[in-house]
Amino acid sequence: MKDKKRNHKGKKPRGRSVQELMGIRGFTRYGLATEHGELLLFRVSPVNISVLSASNIDVKIHTLQTALTVMPDLEIICTDSCECFDANKAYLRQREREESNACVRRLLHQDGEMLTELQAEMSTARQFVFLRRCSGLKPEQVLSLVNETHKQLAGAGFEVQRMKKPDIKRFLAIYFGASMDGDRMPDVDGAQYVKGVRAK
Repeated sequence: MKDKKRNHKGKKPRGRSVQELMGIRGFTRYGLATEHGELLLFRVSPVNISVLSASNIDVKIHTLQTALTVMPDLEIICTDSCECFDANKAYLRQREREESNACVRRLLHQDGEMLTELQAEMSTARQFVFLRRCSGLKPEQVLSLVNETHKQLAGAGFEVQRMKKPDIKRFLAIYFGASMDGDRMPDVDGAQYVKGVRAK
C-alpha cells in the first residue's frame, strides 16, 4: 500500500475537523460565524393553532406572509426540541435479540417500550428558528440588522427571542443528534481536561 500524501515538511496532512465539515468557524457576538457569513438566529415560540378559530388561523398565516415579504431573506428552521431515541431503541432491540437470559431480555424490552412512550409524548415538541444571513457587514451593521429583525418579528405578533451562545449550542447539538446538553458542551473538544483552559 502506498503511504498517504505528506506535506513539504514530511508530516501527514491534518484531517478536517467536524466543525470544519459543518462549515462553522465559531461564535460571534450576535450569532454564529460560518464560511458563508454570519448567521443570526431567533427562536420563535410556536402557537397551538388547534385551539384557534379559522379566522384567527388566517390572521396568523397573513402575519407570517407579511413578515416574509418585509424580510424576503428570512429562513425558517423547524426541528425537534428534544433528542431522538431511535438509535437507543435500535440498540435495545439488537441486544434483546442477542440476549440469552430471559430476565434480561424482558428488562431490555421494557426499556424499549419506555423509550417509545417517552418519544410519543415528545413527538409534538418542536422548536422554530428564524434565521438571517449577513456577510461583509461591520459589527454595528450586524447589530442594526439584529434589532431590525427582532422589531419586525415582534411587531408582527411573534413571541421572539434572539438565540445567544448557549441556545445556539443546544440547538446544534439536538439538530446533529448529539445531546440535549449542548449548552454545557465546551467550545473545544477536551478543553475541560486541559489545565488552564476553562469550558465556556
